[in-house]
Amino acid sequence: MEKIQLIVPPEGEGKRVDVLITDALPHVSRSLAQRLCEEGGVLAGGKAIAKNHRVKAGERLDISISDPVKYNALPQKIDVDIVFEDDHLLVVNKPKGMVVHPAAGNPDGTLVNALMHHCEGRLSGIGGVLRPGIVHRIDKDTSGLLIVAKDDRTHQGLSKQIAAHSFSRVYQAVVYGTVKADEGRVEAPIGRNPIHRKQMCVTDKNAKSAVTNYKVVRRYEGFTHLELRLETGRTHQIRVHMAYIGHPVAGDCVYGPKKVIKELAGQCLHAGEIGFVHPISGDNLSFTSPLPEYFQSFLAKLGRREL
Repeated sequence: MEKIQLIVPPEGEGKRVDVLITDALPHVSRSLAQRLCEEGGVLAGGKAIAKNHRVKAGERLDISISDPVKYNALPQKIDVDIVFEDDHLLVVNKPKGMVVHPAAGNPDGTLVNALMHHCEGRLSGIGGVLRPGIVHRIDKDTSGLLIVAKDDRTHQGLSKQIAAHSFSRVYQAVVYGTVKADEGRVEAPIGRNPIHRKQMCVTDKNAKSAVTNYKVVRRYEGFTHLELRLETGRTHQIRVHMAYIGHPVAGDCVYGPKKVIKELAGQCLHAGEIGFVHPISGDNLSFTSPLPEYFQSFLAKLGRREL
């Protein structure tokens, strides 16, 4: 348990307490500050205060932050689609809805749990105890291909290719609206959203360069099927970039409309192709994953109103 005493400075007069805590404590996100208030972890004058409490200069805040829950990635017998495997790495076709590694809210049943069973624990250790073998990730509700390293040398070699942007990664997505240009390029830096800390956004503050190239596959009434090629691999890159140009990914309730598309149960986004140089053998490898059933079914529904 971390206990912090905070005296409101003069410039903090009138601020919401959750905003003040976030500004004063860099390791505390806005959402965490709000949760602490909701759980009675923020006191003023010995009394719990709400997240919208307006603080006064000189006011003393007593903040209690519980220790983070520790998760251990344990082997679990879970079926996983292995596209390629040798002594050094695997290429996995992750289904929609599967989380890549254990975290809050998903302590088990993840791809890592499945791989630890499949590989009998033989995975690279660079990612730590929660992310053994994980070189790069895709979101829970994104389906498709990702690479897993069995040893540290392979992991390091793959990571260098990612840093050099020499990976080939092609996605398929359905986005809202009619994309007018047959092809285009989005070059906009991506960083952490300063208000919603679990989200990313296009920003110049503490951001990294990000480039997404897209090409129209087919247009429908109210939607467009796109092929997207990544030059960089930032967190939520496609979802953020598509929302940035006014065409969020269909079913993405975080960066797009809050309307749930029941046929999708999450965003319509599939990592369909991946290419790289094998770090040990030096062979050029490339793999493809056909559109999964949920994606094909959605396209079939849209096909009845093709433009």
